[in-house]
Amino acid sequence: MNTAKRADVSPQRSRLMAQVKGKDTKPEIAVRRALHSLGYRFRLHRGDLPGRPDIVMPKYKTAIFVHGCFWHRHSNCKKASMPKTRVDFWQDKFAANVSRDQRNEDALRTKGWNVVIVWECETRDTECLKTKLNSMITGGDERAINSPLLT
Repeated sequence: MNTAKRADVSPQRSRLMAQVKGKDTKPEIAVRRALHSLGYRFRLHRGDLPGRPDIVMPKYKTAIFVHGCFWHRHSNCKKASMPKTRVDFWQDKFAANVSRDQRNEDALRTKGWNVVIVWECETRDTECLKTKLNSMITGGDERAINSPLLT
């Protein structure tokens, strides 16, 4: 990893960006809790799959990515704002993130996996999140699983 500091990046910005987590984020934990409460069991961060999905459910051949709205550019979301400084850098960074996400999704689907994207902003309403997850995993057929169903 390149650890050289850029002269035009302030120490405050550098410290802030160093705090951005890649695993075990609040949205990711919210999705795990929702899945667990629905009776699903899963594995985390399987490195042998394209994109190293956040949550993997081998039984359902489903890979779940929990995307931050800012980093992965959730369209029409207020959290996907554009920084005011170094706009060219950020545009290139975001474009690379979106492109990589699409390549990983395509590679997983080619291997026969169902891909579910959960956006950070969708994790705030637990009941809606459970409904979405259950529907996406079972393909809309709630009878396909032996888990407590939503009431």
